[in-house]
Amino acid sequence: MRTNLPHVKSEIFQAMQNVDVQKLGQFSEHDLRPVLPCLVRMALCAPVDTGERWTKARKIVLKILSGIEVVNSIVALLSIDFHALEQDVKKEQQLRSKIGGNQTESVLVSQLQTGLALEFEHSDPARRIRLLLSELLFILSQVKESKHEFYQKQSELFESEVYLEEVSDVLCIAQAELPTLLPIKDVAEALLHVQNGAWLLCQLIANSPDCFKEVCCSLVANGERQDEEGVGGRKRMELLQTLCAMNPSESLNIRSLCVKNCTMPGLTISLSLEMVQLSLSKGTSLQPTENDLVSFVSGLLLGNNADVRTWFSQFIKVSQKRKRDPGTSMLYAMRLELLEQLIAILPEGDQCISPSHVVKACSFIRLYCALKGMATLRFTDEEMKLLLRLVTSKPPPTQSGARFVSLGLCMLIACPYLLGNQEQERQVVDWIKWLMAEESSFERETDKSSSFGEMLFLIAIHFHGNHMHNIAELVCSTLGMKSAVKANSLARIRQIFTQEIFTEQVITSHAVTVPVTGGLNSNMTGYLPIHCIYQLLKSRAFSKYKVPIKDWIYKQICSSSYPLHPLLLSLIEAYVNTIIIKSAKTDHTNEPITDQEILAAYRDSVFTGPSQMEEKKNRPAARKNLMPQLLILYYVLLYEDTLSKQLKNIAMSNRAVQSYPQSLMAQVPINYLMQEAQRHQELYGGLFSSLLRLLVTQYPHLCIVEDWLEVSMQSTATCLNPDISLASKCVCTPQAYNEALTNLKSSPTPMLQILSKLIHLPVEDILQFSECIVFSLPAMLDPDIPRKVVDLVKRAWFRVHTLTPRSLRLATVNALRPQESGKFKYTSFTELDITIDPLIVLRCDDRIFRCPPVLEILLRVLVSYSQACRVYMENHIQSNPVMDNNNQIELERQELKNALLAAQDSAIIQILLECCLPKPGEESCPENVSLSNGELRPLTKDVTLHQKVRRPSNLSTSDEAKPKISTMGLLSNLREVQCLICSYIHQSFISDPNLAKLVHFQGYSEDLLPVTVAGIPSMHICLDFIPELLSQPQLDKQKFAIKLMSYLGCQYALPKSLSIAKLCVNVMITMAGVCDNDERVNYFLETIPYLTKVCQAFPPLCEDVTSLLTQVGRICYSHLSFSSNTPESEFSLENGDSEKLEPARKKFKSAGQIKLSQTIRYHHLYKVVQQTFSEIVTKAVVTRDLY
Repeated sequence: MRTNLPHVKSEIFQAMQNVDVQKLGQFSEHDLRPVLPCLVRMALCAPVDTGERWTKARKIVLKILSGIEVVNSIVALLSIDFHALEQDVKKEQQLRSKIGGNQTESVLVSQLQTGLALEFEHSDPARRIRLLLSELLFILSQVKESKHEFYQKQSELFESEVYLEEVSDVLCIAQAELPTLLPIKDVAEALLHVQNGAWLLCQLIANSPDCFKEVCCSLVANGERQDEEGVGGRKRMELLQTLCAMNPSESLNIRSLCVKNCTMPGLTISLSLEMVQLSLSKGTSLQPTENDLVSFVSGLLLGNNADVRTWFSQFIKVSQKRKRDPGTSMLYAMRLELLEQLIAILPEGDQCISPSHVVKACSFIRLYCALKGMATLRFTDEEMKLLLRLVTSKPPPTQSGARFVSLGLCMLIACPYLLGNQEQERQVVDWIKWLMAEESSFERETDKSSSFGEMLFLIAIHFHGNHMHNIAELVCSTLGMKSAVKANSLARIRQIFTQEIFTEQVITSHAVTVPVTGGLNSNMTGYLPIHCIYQLLKSRAFSKYKVPIKDWIYKQICSSSYPLHPLLLSLIEAYVNTIIIKSAKTDHTNEPITDQEILAAYRDSVFTGPSQMEEKKNRPAARKNLMPQLLILYYVLLYEDTLSKQLKNIAMSNRAVQSYPQSLMAQVPINYLMQEAQRHQELYGGLFSSLLRLLVTQYPHLCIVEDWLEVSMQSTATCLNPDISLASKCVCTPQAYNEALTNLKSSPTPMLQILSKLIHLPVEDILQFSECIVFSLPAMLDPDIPRKVVDLVKRAWFRVHTLTPRSLRLATVNALRPQESGKFKYTSFTELDITIDPLIVLRCDDRIFRCPPVLEILLRVLVSYSQACRVYMENHIQSNPVMDNNNQIELERQELKNALLAAQDSAIIQILLECCLPKPGEESCPENVSLSNGELRPLTKDVTLHQKVRRPSNLSTSDEAKPKISTMGLLSNLREVQCLICSYIHQSFISDPNLAKLVHFQGYSEDLLPVTVAGIPSMHICLDFIPELLSQPQLDKQKFAIKLMSYLGCQYALPKSLSIAKLCVNVMITMAGVCDNDERVNYFLETIPYLTKVCQAFPPLCEDVTSLLTQVGRICYSHLSFSSNTPESEFSLENGDSEKLEPARKKFKSAGQIKLSQTIRYHHLYKVVQQTFSEIVTKAVVTRDLY
């Protein structure tokens, strides 16, 4: 821009923006010259505001304009016909929109006789506007066509300085009168392409101050990503710099617009530098809002916006590579300014940094690291010298000083080229030694919360282990940015750390002397002693130099708090590995935590501490810190898990590694800790998932689904706050419980009150009643005890079970053993006894199998010990490994283990199935019936098996004699017991389907088939192995398969069942021809009655079954005709009593006793065939319900 043209002062622009007429009157004519077009329009045009205030203001404007001669020419511009001009401008725009239009073709002006400048000088105001608009519209058309290269218009009108003021007046009036045809954003873009366009645009915006932001937004949005590399970019930057000089208050907003659009990075630096110079020219101190160069550039490079980082980094890279004079770039100016500010905060000589400059020094370190690491800025010699002086400065012992030291250490690693000679290396060594000497003072002043000593040791540890990746992560996390750390450039730094200052033995010996961090939790930032210890454990440094670390780790665990520090679990894992897994570097291993130390951590546990009610009385409510107990539990579980995996290697190396005894684990409240960890997972981080993984592997009997659901249901019940008004006033103590138990038969009310209150207490408070509850279980077996009391005792038992399951299960098993008077006293079983042989659980009082609540407790105990037995067997195999790597032997051991477990599980199921059978006194009870396929049947025997009732053919099923159940109902203790046992068997079958096959190949009482098929939902899997069962050579197994199939067919009438039922019929047809007389009659006497169910489930098989019955009947008829004198009429079902199944002995031919018995059985079989055929006709053939 020309220097002798009048510029718009910022004060005038502000006055125009605020319409401050009084202030405008204070300026000279020369200063007001740029805004005269706007003042003339304000004075002459009809105002919208007709108030008194504006009337006075207009008079002041007229007074200002009265003495200025150039106002007359501006007034003449307002007197032309703008309506006609608008029509011509529209035609001119249409002409210019045609591609290839010539500048000489114009609607606004005719052929020019002279040059444009002379024509403008000799023309009247109307023609002057037309000349300017014609030239401006032509430039706009050319700008739109030249999209790639910057278009520079050589215009005589805009280049002649003599006419610029008049051109400015004409432009301002034209734009003000024709705003829709001349959008100011398009005019601004057009003026970029002519000489003196920036000056003209400033004049235009000064006369339309409300358009300032709109124009700036448009210029920035259309700007280049790298504005210093092209002519257009530099002109646009100069234009915006001029606009910001005219309105400095908008500089920050324009800079923000550049960052938002990722355009014109040079302008952003230029505006920042101008703000610095502006603040210095005022003679004021550099305020953050006025001089934010360091923070602004740091924000661009370290912010969260990746596009902004890439954009500004590219600007720095391009500016370093530019071929023309680099001294003219904004990057060069920025570096000079940064150096000046850096020099201002450097201490003189050997003095410490001023406390007020420490934070600024930290900002400089991060900024230069970002420039080097992210934008690849190459430091000059002067910059490296000053930066090394800054890094090796001595900060004050404050938190910000410790932060400065950490950043300085990271900068030495991120920018290793700062050490150019031996003198600079010696400077760094002296500085690090000074840090080691002053570490204690820093810890003392900052309460150990911001010490840099751990970081020093951590860097040294990584250098010793050659863990360059870890060093890079450490540097990046401390600096808060991604920085490339090249290993080949760190040779000298590594040598300084590992050989001159920190040897590995020095680090190891010093580490154990560092105090543990009190209340360690995830809210603590920075580098703590745990970081160093963890790295030394990973590198086996403690084992190598035989430095004991067990006490330090135990103290740190006991000093931890919530929320969980993320490194604690890794620390424990590394520690356990150094105990069990032998290192290739050394034979020495660390010592494990002792049993006494583990028990000491649980001295104040829920088992040994005061009850919750007592705690509330003694101290205010506060969350108890369970973190040490949880971490010790994690350590023990991880130790045992790692030991079990390494047993073979340990045995081969002849090492002795001890396992923690089960008696120790019995004193750890595992379930309580797991529930707390699950309930407050936000405090314990990922500890719950890690504990659960280990617990499922080693203690699956503590992870039973029903137990976890029980806890959830109890929590829900607690939230519902049930009514316990009945028991609110009673005394609930163990002594009161025992007294109520003694008088239970005579007065059950006190017991009900105590139990009602007991089950609603917090589970920690119920723990003291555990012995009382277990002691009362045998008394609950008395049939005279009210059922509600038994149910409440069961609920109380399950509540205690959620907290301390193992000790409660053991006590329960011993308490429920049969106690016979006058006999010797049994020795109590131990946990190991029952774990090895879970069948001990079933050696209990027989009355339990008719007391459903206590049986439910017993089955829960049985499930737990069955799973514990599996873990014990697996651990036993692992603890006695095969040394010669013989896979065949190992496979045989696994098969033997599986066979033993299968035999044990099948024995349990067989015992439980036997308990489902009614006792002699229960058979006659009308309530012992089962509901199967809509028919009420006795639980003992099927009505078609042994009760061959003769029924007329016209008698419907609804008229049959059925058990009388109207008074007693279906629900009984036996039925409830059967439901519980069937549920247990169902879960067993689901977990191991092979167990179902084993049990059914062993067989069980056919009287239980209605119960098992209807009560065990997983019985459908038996359909898979019934064909195999039929193929067995033992006739008993074949008969059991046919009986089982008859019930399964009724329960699961599926296509698969139909094919298997047909197979059963075919097998029976085959057996009719291959069996001898004795086997045949016994075989069909047991199987033929079940064909009724087969036909009832699958009517298409009636034809095959009828054929079978005919064949068997003929066989019987032949045998009876040959061996007896019975007349043919007695073979008919109609002529004899169906209950009289034996013919008169006198009618048989004389023969031996054996032949006589066989003949009787054949006669019996013949009657069974007739009865079965009659039932098939009645039940299986559809004669009713036809629609």
